[in-house]
Amino acid sequence: MDYPALRRSKLVDTLTAEGLDAILVGGTANVSYLTSFSGDSSYLVLGREGALLVSDGRFTQQIAEECPGLPAHIRPTGQTLYQATAEVLGQSRYRAVGFEAAHVTVAEMETLRELAPAISWKGVRDAVEQFRVLKDASEVAQIREAIAIAERAFAALRVFLRGSDSEKDLSDSLEYYVRRCGGKSSSFPSIVAVGERSALPHAPASARQVQEGELVLVDWGASGRFYKSDLTRVLVPRTNSPFQSRANALRARGQLEQVYAAVLQAQEQALRIIRPGVPAQEVDNAARQVISAAGFGEFFTHGLGHGIGMEVHEAPALRPNSQTSLQAGMVMTVEPGIYLPGWGGVRIEDDVLVTPDGCEVLTSVSRDLQAMICDL
Repeated sequence: MDYPALRRSKLVDTLTAEGLDAILVGGTANVSYLTSFSGDSSYLVLGREGALLVSDGRFTQQIAEECPGLPAHIRPTGQTLYQATAEVLGQSRYRAVGFEAAHVTVAEMETLRELAPAISWKGVRDAVEQFRVLKDASEVAQIREAIAIAERAFAALRVFLRGSDSEKDLSDSLEYYVRRCGGKSSSFPSIVAVGERSALPHAPASARQVQEGELVLVDWGASGRFYKSDLTRVLVPRTNSPFQSRANALRARGQLEQVYAAVLQAQEQALRIIRPGVPAQEVDNAARQVISAAGFGEFFTHGLGHGIGMEVHEAPALRPNSQTSLQAGMVMTVEPGIYLPGWGGVRIEDDVLVTPDGCEVLTSVSRDLQAMICDL
């Protein structure tokens, strides 16, 4: 099936209601979604006359390989993207053209207005994103592959983990392992936080070493050709583990077990209620109630999750004020966390597909705390 062509057809069908003849798509992820083109610095002009990719000579062969059959206007070296776009529009019968308000800057729009004065421009929001929120079969397959890459990279990290490794060492290593395991890159700069630094949900990598803390929070993901994954686990190094039998570790062990159990129970409760028609805020609330009941409510400081796909953060959002109702085909993270200043933090994050009758957890890394104990 030609999924990009089907997506373009759906978008064209919405233009009349917006009073538009065509739309100028400039967001890189949106252009890729509608064409399978993996390059950048290009615009897609899409209307009832058809689709035309405006690009440059660097991508001529790439467009032919990635988008067979898609017409392309390859601008000469001396012509800017805006001049080429104005030229294309001037040769069309389009007069009312939409542009992605979230992806075209004021300066770019002013330039296009000057170059194409006969065009009536209208800013539109989420014109493409409204379709991207529901993943088709090809998208789910690509997300699964991005997850598999991330999981292989995490397994490699565990094998080669050493007590002398710093947060930065491990963050850099994850990027390497993701690439060696088939990924284009990490979905985002990997977060590795040792000991009390794990209380920072987005801790910047530091020189702190694994052997200096009793837990290591790892938040990572992989980018496939287009789609991404996002996971979080907490590793417990065996040599400095609170699960050893020495008496002075018993208190630390009890704290870790209590916090981890609350986070895991919160995630499981959220997963139980995910299904089509359920408001996203109810899913967030279900997890938040568990953590509050355990006495840690004030230490769960972010939303429960976010959509994931071509971008690591996209719709829908699982948070207290979300107005979205879940639909089959949505893919999102479910990532409750507890962050105790001076002690550390625990977050468990998995990628989840909403199915017609519930949900499917796409990730397979164990969530059992004992399974997260590792040798150095």
